[in-house]
Formats: sequence, C-alpha cells, structure tokens
Amino acid sequence: MKGVSRETLAHIAAQDMPDGSCVNLGIGLPTMMADYVPAGREIMLHSEQGILGLGPKPEPGFEDEDVVSAGKTPLTLVKGASIFSHSDSFLMIRGGHIDISCLGAFQVGANGDLANWSTGDPTHTPAVGGAMDLAAGSANVWALMEHCQKDGAPRILERCTYPLTAAQCVKRIYTNLALILVTANGLIVQRIAAGLDFDSLQSVTAAKLTLSNTCSEYRPLTEAELANHQPNLLLADA
Repeated sequence: MKGVSRETLAHIAAQDMPDGSCVNLGIGLPTMMADYVPAGREIMLHSEQGILGLGPKPEPGFEDEDVVSAGKTPLTLVKGASIFSHSDSFLMIRGGHIDISCLGAFQVGANGDLANWSTGDPTHTPAVGGAMDLAAGSANVWALMEHCQKDGAPRILERCTYPLTAAQCVKRIYTNLALILVTANGLIVQRIAAGLDFDSLQSVTAAKLTLSNTCSEYRPLTEAELANHQPNLLLADA
C-alpha cells in the first residue's frame, strides 16, 4: 500500500497547524512541513538547535552551509527570525512554550506512546537527540511516519515494542495511509488515502481503529501545489 507521497503528507500536516501556534519541526519528514505553511497564518516554526522563524528550503544554488536544520538539511530564515543558544532553545521546550511538536516515529502505541529513538538493533547506534524533551514538554505531539516498516510490519501497535521516547504523548498520527487521532475512546481514523478502504487500513494496523463519521479522503496534490513552497508570509512581512 503506497498511499500519498512524503511531500503530500508534509503538506497535509502543515495545513492543520493552527494560526498563532508555535510549532517545532523534528528531523526528517516533519522538517518538510516548512515548505507548505498556509499563506496568511502566523505560525512560528521552531528548530531545537536554536531557531524561531524557520523558513522553507532554499532554492537550488542558494543554500547556506551555516543555516541548517537540526537534521543538517539546508533551510532559510523568515524575516524577524531569531537565533539563540541550544540551552535557551531547550528552556523553551521544557518550559512548555511549544504548542505542537511534529516528530518522526518508529512506532506509536494505541495509548499515544511514542518510540522514535531506538529500534533495539545492536548494529544501529541509538540517537535520542531532543526528542524526549520535545515529546514530554510540548502541549501536543504529532507523529509523522510511514504506516508500515519496510518489511511490512505495522508501526501502529497496541503497545510499542521499541524503547519509549515518551508515554501517552501523541495526539495525532499522520501516515501515508491515514490521519489517525489518539483519543480516550481509542484510535479514530479522520482521513484516509484515496482508494483505500477501512478494512485494508485495519489489516496493516496492529491496533483497533474506529472510522470517524466525518472521515474524509487525503486529496492528491497538484504539481503546482507541491512546487509552491510557502514562506510564513505574515512573519516574512514583519
């Protein structure tokens, strides 16, 4: 099951960022959300190494090796952006000043547990980074990931089998197949990839799902939408 592309998934998640929010974008797929910030919304994008005012990726040939994301990918800064120390950045995180943290994930539990720092594989060095602080200190955590591992194993489980990053922190799960809300009543499917039926989605999910009465489809993006990297216009005009 292929589902939507990484670019489309980043676009979908970016459209859900509320106006006036401070949002941390984690390494990997979440960083791509900076390319698709909805025009006209005042959204402050945070990067854990000490940036508030993250912009979209630069056009080819305009990369600056001194301006990179936490994952070492080139980025831009919007007008009015601020750069500060790593320690100050984590004071923001631990102080509860991040409204939403968008993080990659290896596994998510039905109760909102997050596992994204170690698979237990002795051949791969675990890397916690700032994920534990972000998961524990943010008001909301959105997990972005492929629905299944490369071998087809589900990433959404009743209970995570990998070491936890934080317990019961995830509120939304964005995958290439669906948007799933983590609620007190279980996992609710709010959106689903076009052409995919609920039973097929359930078959690749190792936790019970419930279909929302208002469930809609992921909409494939046009080439123009994918090419339209939107800076945070309100901040850019500051």
